[in-house]
Amino acid sequence: MESARGMTTVETARLVTMDKIAALCKRRGFVFPGSDIYGGLANTWDYGPLGVELKRNVKEHWWRTFVHRRRDIVGLDAGILMHPRVWEASGHVAGFNDPLVDCRTCRSRFRADHLIEERLGLQVEGKTPTEMSRLLQENGVKCPVCGNATLTDARQFNMMFSTTIGPLAETGVEVYLRPETAQAMFVQFKNIVSTGRVKVPFGIAQIGKVFRNEITPGNFIFRLLEFEQMEIEFFVKPDEAAETFEVWLSAMWEWLRSIGIGEQFLRVREHDADELSHYSSRTIDFEYLFPGSMGWRELYGLANRTDFDLAQHQAFSGEDLHYFDQGENRKYLPYVIEPTFGVDRTCLILLIDAYDEEETIDVNGKPDIRVVLRLHPRVAPFKAAVLPLMKKPELAEPAQELYQTLSDETGVLLDYDETGNIGKRYRRQDEIGTPFCITVDFDTIDDHCVTVRHRDDMSQERIAIADVSSWLREQIV
Repeated sequence: MESARGMTTVETARLVTMDKIAALCKRRGFVFPGSDIYGGLANTWDYGPLGVELKRNVKEHWWRTFVHRRRDIVGLDAGILMHPRVWEASGHVAGFNDPLVDCRTCRSRFRADHLIEERLGLQVEGKTPTEMSRLLQENGVKCPVCGNATLTDARQFNMMFSTTIGPLAETGVEVYLRPETAQAMFVQFKNIVSTGRVKVPFGIAQIGKVFRNEITPGNFIFRLLEFEQMEIEFFVKPDEAAETFEVWLSAMWEWLRSIGIGEQFLRVREHDADELSHYSSRTIDFEYLFPGSMGWRELYGLANRTDFDLAQHQAFSGEDLHYFDQGENRKYLPYVIEPTFGVDRTCLILLIDAYDEEETIDVNGKPDIRVVLRLHPRVAPFKAAVLPLMKKPELAEPAQELYQTLSDETGVLLDYDETGNIGKRYRRQDEIGTPFCITVDFDTIDDHCVTVRHRDDMSQERIAIADVSSWLREQIV
């Protein structure tokens, strides 16, 4: 059941808030504010020791899923800077704009579409700045900062960052930091066909940084000036595009399941005809129910880009980008189905989805709250922690030896901690999402077994040291 504010009944039971996630991320080393000692730089964030491992695990699992485990997708790692004509052909120079409004009173700046969506609950993608200005004025939308109804009319603002190649800005060539990874895959289509031994249908995958001069960045790492995309351009025969779209829709659902995201907070939204991008004949968004006032927001996208991009680059470059289908003895421009996954938003929803609080009793018998990140073992920064029960040589030495053996035999990242009360060490591992704690105790010396504690239900089991490596590998597949 959904209310007018975009909230559902299941949302009211969630304990997580964006403030709690941001605080945990800074406290435990997942994400830090960028340039922190200088007071920060608006909406730039740095991934700390645990955050970079979470992010790396997401990207590696995605690459294994869509490239290594498939025979019809190859990889590409293209440069951030491209010939400026690329962005003319793609439509970014003329059309990659956000609608901007200013407050005449306090000089704050906002995206008009976001204001309308948040204050009026209307989807306005595809509407002109004039239409958005009329909606704002007719409904008396006020500045969120100062509360005055003194917003300017909406105007277009290009989101691409530009820079100059050459020693002098006056004589150099203006180029752009790429706002998406897709265009390089179209530009390199001909080279990959001629060298990669690929046949339609096939895909090109890429993971990389992109840059957008967002007007109203915010909501922690949801909207960033620089972020990473995991993107695939899947080239198909034109008459097979509709069917392939449905196949990729299912594949994206399966990906979300594979990283442990609860489906009760996910939905698919079809774009109306008047909000489709200029290159798309069909687009859907995967939306996630974020906590608090954010509500439902875009997570991933899936688009049928038709042959727009290859046709545009063929026209602007003069290169023939037709594909010769030997089986059908004909040439054509393939259609493209594009599944797009945001790395940073994936990390954010993993943290939100995994966050939990439990009422427990501490070592002194007093009520306490156990904070747990129930991250899937595939993406958890540490797969396990090796803990000697106490910091004594007779326990520390076999624990360190086990840590090294597990590291060598499993190849996964492990934590080792011998400082402080064992209960507090368990709690720290719970809060950073470590699925298993492997404890070396005094019985280990005699029975050559260790105690494995499971994060989610705190149950414990005894496992022979000789079997721990194989057991751990089975748990994190």
